[in-house]
Amino acid sequence: MSDADSTLELDEPVGVGPHPKPWPDDPRLDPRLLAEGDRRNVLDQYRYWAVEAIVADLDTRRHGFHVAIENWEHDRNIGTVVRTANAFMAAQIHIVGKRKWNRRGAMMTDVYQHVGHHTDIEALVQWAAEARVPIIGIDNLPGSVPIENTALPERCVLLFGQEGPGLSESARDAAEMICSIAQYGSTRSINAGVAAGIAMHAWIRQWSPTVS
Repeated sequence: MSDADSTLELDEPVGVGPHPKPWPDDPRLDPRLLAEGDRRNVLDQYRYWAVEAIVADLDTRRHGFHVAIENWEHDRNIGTVVRTANAFMAAQIHIVGKRKWNRRGAMMTDVYQHVGHHTDIEALVQWAAEARVPIIGIDNLPGSVPIENTALPERCVLLFGQEGPGLSESARDAAEMICSIAQYGSTRSINAGVAAGIAMHAWIRQWSPTVS
């Protein structure tokens, strides 16, 4: 393939254009998308579907883990965490701390998720107790257990701290268990968004019915 061909492919728009008429008789489809085309960041099976229809379909098969992330300083990694939580079909996302967060990094995937807000760790702990789901902290701390060979609960909250400081002291105290991610290079820590993806996939490998 020539460089010109590669450039042409990269410039091609994502998604599909307007749907030819007559339109399908399907209540899940959005008339505006049928008329204007669908360029959203969704799987092809959801082309032209209304947001509400996609959420309803995902709700029939969401996984048992939740994702919570501390947001005390408007962490720019939260958008990445939310997008990854969507990819792995987390049950719900919980923002702890400031309500405002970097939605741009989520690439609109948050509209297909259930996103909750908790003013502080204590509020998250109360919610988790009522929902009967244990909180599992993710951080490389003394006394943590390696996530690579640790059995994670089928229903749980994976709790992540901010980029840099990691889990706050109150978050550490709230966690029933803290899991670490093995590192082999010279860096002290990895990006919070990357760590979240590794932890979620560790849960997927243990509990997803599609992974043998």
